Amino acid sequence: MHTLNASPLLRRALLADGLVGLATGSLLVLATGWFAELLALPRELLLASGWALLPLGVFLVWLGSCEQVNRLLVWAVLAVNALWVVDSLLLLVAGWVEPNLLGHAFIIAQALLVVLFIELELVGLKRSQVWSEQIQ
Repeated sequence: MHTLNASPLLRRALLADGLVGLATGSLLVLATGWFAELLALPRELLLASGWALLPLGVFLVWLGSCEQVNRLLVWAVLAVNALWVVDSLLLLVAGWVEPNLLGHAFIIAQALLVVLFIELELVGLKRSQVWSEQIQ
């Protein structure tokens, strides 16, 4: 079955992931120019990232508020998060951008935070499966 009872850890991880995404997205959209200068990153990249984070954040907050979740939706969140990490690191490795030291630190730090969310969501997903089996 694709629907399961979400463990408290999964719900909290999705909610935190969504809230951080909303906060980051809002800051990037509202202060694009300032962040572009501070981090030596292209305005367009920061603005596009901010706009992408806003609907994703809303979706994650909604999903984290559900007691029952579709397992495939959680796997989709994990895939999007993994893609975000890979793309973030690829920006630096491929030389597509040339940020300053603070820009490098920002890209690496946000990628590491997303890795943490991936781990928490995976553990929460595993706990959800066990938890739902015990309830039924």
